[in-house]
Amino acid sequence: MSWDAGRLDDPGRLEEGDPSGMLRAVASSAAQVRTAHRAAREAGVSSLAGDGRPRAIAVAGVGGSGIAGDVLAAVCGYGAPLPIVTVRSHRLPGWIGPTDLVIAVSCSGASEETLAAATEAVRRGCRLLAVGAPSSPLEAVARQARAPFVPVTVGGQPRSGVWALSVPLVVAAAELGLVRAGEEVFEAVAGRLEEIAHGCRPTSESFINPGKSLALALAETVPMIWGSSPLAAVAAHRWACQLNENAKYPAIWGELPESGHNQVVAFDGPLAERDIFADEAGRTLRLVVLRDTEEHPQVARRREVVLRLAQDRNVPVTEIAAEGAHPLERLASLIGLGDYASVYLALGYGIDPTPVSVITELKARISQ
Repeated sequence: MSWDAGRLDDPGRLEEGDPSGMLRAVASSAAQVRTAHRAAREAGVSSLAGDGRPRAIAVAGVGGSGIAGDVLAAVCGYGAPLPIVTVRSHRLPGWIGPTDLVIAVSCSGASEETLAAATEAVRRGCRLLAVGAPSSPLEAVARQARAPFVPVTVGGQPRSGVWALSVPLVVAAAELGLVRAGEEVFEAVAGRLEEIAHGCRPTSESFINPGKSLALALAETVPMIWGSSPLAAVAAHRWACQLNENAKYPAIWGELPESGHNQVVAFDGPLAERDIFADEAGRTLRLVVLRDTEEHPQVARRREVVLRLAQDRNVPVTEIAAEGAHPLERLASLIGLGDYASVYLALGYGIDPTPVSVITELKARISQ
């Protein structure tokens, strides 16, 4: 598979290379926000507040569903009066009990890890909220426990439905008084995602299309994607996962200041060396820094120094700043751009972004 930037500005080749419509799925993000907000209201998530605030919240989910827990924790931020953890396994931590809320998220409603965690939550007497496909095993668990269930219909891969899966959790958090998120917030988020979709539309040429421009920058590099806050780190994690799954491409993610204590040393490693006289350019590191408006002053200082260190060593740098007032909108501004870039990177390499054949094979072998 070789990189061909010309593919990105050829509408015919883009359509041919994306038969399952991953670009269309990404473009549905704004609609997902509005639909999920309405579905959460109609499902009665407000009833969660009837028993008062839980001691803690555990979000059970894996893959494209598991990131919903990270989104919730990032949006609630440091001001959250309780811990919010994401559980990406079959078992809940031993400390979770009847005073805690478990939110089970599964796009298919059939993820074995999430079903196991949801069933365990019911057995322990925890409060439960479930988000997933209608008429699924997860809905059956929720109905049996008389817990709220938010039906979500996502066309295609679970990773393309990040907002459909995450927004109900933010609605629930707002009902519990953990974050301010009225209808105007979700509309602002949807509007922000619409702006990104317009700028990154397939017919927009690379030199003015931020998604295509970012794909061009990432091509033939090994991206190290760092967030400058916990919120930006969630976006960095999402970027890496999307590059992995959509473009079948390696990526490393981290959060400042932690990345400055380990990953930064790669600036002096073999992938940071570039031979300008070589016949063919080799793959090199690229540092991608996702900036948040709410950075700790010391982290902002460390970010500035890290950028200079990279530039001193000729490591190429891409810096992207979050936009918007509300944490959910800032997160959407970063995630939305990364989603497009990962799809365009796949298409530039001639890779169909939708299939994840290795994951499918892994599941098949496990079930044997």
